[in-house]
Amino acid sequence: MPGQLNVLLAEAGVDYDMVLEMEEINDDFKDTDVTLVIGASDTVSSAAEDDPSCSIYGMPVLRVWHSGQVFVLKRSIGNTGYAGMQNPILFKDNIDVLLGDAKETCEALRNAIDSK
Repeated sequence: MPGQLNVLLAEAGVDYDMVLEMEEINDDFKDTDVTLVIGASDTVSSAAEDDPSCSIYGMPVLRVWHSGQVFVLKRSIGNTGYAGMQNPILFKDNIDVLLGDAKETCEALRNAIDSK
């Protein structure tokens, strides 16, 4: 996880031993079937690597877009994050955006999986 999110994870009670650093996980995305992104717009923005005019260009990011399928949970499509720009991964073919409250969406996903 990006360092700035460690405080949020700690507040949510996530055991730090479960958290991987970016350099530990980024190469694994190409071999990952499904990635679920919850509320981390700029930290998963391909613009940080692809767009030199972007305000976050050069910032380390999680390369989730290399996964087979990515589900991004967002409250609204208009939220541009701290970079002030739309995240280009939202428009990639392997990305699906699930709009709504992330907690409710996660619960619905879990219930759908449990019912199978």
